[in-house]
Amino acid sequence: MTHREHPIEFEPVPQQRDSHEQGWHDVLTLLVDHGFEGFANAMQILLNEAMKLERETVLGAHRYERTPMRRGYANGFKPKTIETRVGSLELSVPKTRGVEFYPSSLERGSRSERALKLAIAEMYLQGVSTRKVTAVMQELCGLDVTSMDVSRAMRALDEEFQRWRERPLGEIVYLLLDARYEKVRVGGTVVSCALLIATGITADGQRTILGVSVSLSEAEVHWREFLASLQERGLHGVRLIVSDDHKGLEAARQARFPGVPWQRCQFHLAQNMLAYLPPSLSQDEASADLRAVFNAPNRVEANRLLEMMVKKYQATAPKLATWLESNVPEGLTVFDFPAEHRRRLRTNNGLERLNREIKRRTRVATLFPNEASLLRLATAVLMETDEEWQTEKRYLPKENQ
Repeated sequence: MTHREHPIEFEPVPQQRDSHEQGWHDVLTLLVDHGFEGFANAMQILLNEAMKLERETVLGAHRYERTPMRRGYANGFKPKTIETRVGSLELSVPKTRGVEFYPSSLERGSRSERALKLAIAEMYLQGVSTRKVTAVMQELCGLDVTSMDVSRAMRALDEEFQRWRERPLGEIVYLLLDARYEKVRVGGTVVSCALLIATGITADGQRTILGVSVSLSEAEVHWREFLASLQERGLHGVRLIVSDDHKGLEAARQARFPGVPWQRCQFHLAQNMLAYLPPSLSQDEASADLRAVFNAPNRVEANRLLEMMVKKYQATAPKLATWLESNVPEGLTVFDFPAEHRRRLRTNNGLERLNREIKRRTRVATLFPNEASLLRLATAVLMETDEEWQTEKRYLPKENQ
């Protein structure tokens, strides 16, 4: 069987192609030049599917198909581990009987890895457009594949992602929640779609990503259903919830976790305060006053400093004083928890960093064609990050350690 031996190249995009084609060419160029890190599990699934497709082409028949064109028979699989820049891939190499065969994608080494990354990137960014993925799979395995073949590979990948999203959970003592918004096309209209993320910290101090949800539903409904899904998977033992003051979250939190204390993110509180500060007053001074409250050694001292701050601005900024009195106590709940845990629990900045990583991956897409494509990309990024977290040292020390 003859395979092409030249590296993957992309033709310049003619001027008559539409902007979508030009955008796709730009995405490919960007990914070839800068790489598309991660997605080891996705690469493993896609490569296994590609090798099965190539075997069917060599045999001249699909699985269990009776045809006079058949040149041989499938003969199981042989396990093989290959090392890539994204980690080890556990592959199932197809074997044949009656005809010689070895997957060309393995023979082409690093070039197949690049093609795989491009295929995965295209799949995510185009919302599993089989027409587009078919073209990239051609570069992957050196043969033409049908829309049915691509759909089968995509289903296998989605099944892997769904198993991860629905895996059982256990005891989580600290629950951290956050949301971000991405543009999604729905019925010819572009709308903002909420992407909810939950991470947790176990009793052993290890952090983990618990789940992700994408929905166009109302904020409270979405949050309530998301929290319920975590509990249905076995989440229990929550002692504290950390989040920003997201719309709809308070009602959903109280419905699903009644009596569990809430720590409002101090970082976002400090940002929110500036909206109530008159232009004539110093932002630096007000921010320093609030930091002193947050950095107090205990709850009693924090309350004392907050009372002083409210009195300080009562005359010059009454709206600010009222806001401070009503909102800042929501950011002091952390003082009721072990001192060695407070630094990590006072904000949800860890989730903010996670959101930035998702944004780095999604900004190339700009606009997602549907909710499923957004969920697919977010899941891939979160799976990759969660695997890294499992190998890290303990995120929080044990109490009194």
